[in-house]
Amino acid sequence: MDPVTMVFYAVVCGGLAAAAPSFQSRAARLALGTITGIVAASLLPLLRRALGI
Repeated sequence: MDPVTMVFYAVVCGGLAAAAPSFQSRAARLALGTITGIVAASLLPLLRRALGI
């Protein structure tokens, strides 16, 4: 895994970890994680292209 991808997903996972404890149910945390993963996977190629990486 290249450093850009690793840093990007570290930031996304850190944000998710910060938000997840506020959701009490396991289903809510699962939904938040799923949506976050889909958004992150969709945004990374766009960000790489925009930054020329």
